[in-house]
Amino acid sequence: MILLQQSRKILMAGILILVLTITTACGGSNVAQLDRTTSTPAIGRDVTYTELERGNSPSGQNFGNWVVQTSNGLIKDAYVRDNNKLGIVISPQVRPQEVRPLAKSLVQGFRKQFPNQDLTVLVYAPDKKLILTAKYDTQTSQVQYT
Repeated sequence: MILLQQSRKILMAGILILVLTITTACGGSNVAQLDRTTSTPAIGRDVTYTELERGNSPSGQNFGNWVVQTSNGLIKDAYVRDNNKLGIVISPQVRPQEVRPLAKSLVQGFRKQFPNQDLTVLVYAPDKKLILTAKYDTQTSQVQYT
């Protein structure tokens, strides 16, 4: 009789461990999915760099790809948001005195691709820290740097 009770306790403990293992393994992924946000990351918010894409529209995606491909290694990554914001990550090859002319050139190309709207070009250092912002105003046709 004692042997039957011990066997029953061991069996119940085994079933409990099995149920907890399956519940944890299957239920954990649902919790992780609920914790994720499904909104598109916005520029200026605390967004990790890995969340960024080349563009949030087909034309933005194409322009971002074109910028990286034609930069001859000067631009490591690029992204376009809302067809009026271009963000680039420069390579270590770009010298500090070349950043502003590069931004100006990008504003001109960006303006041709997305005409008749105010544009912003954000230039990030290789460590992904913002180093320059170039804003093009369609009314004045001027670029302001900050």
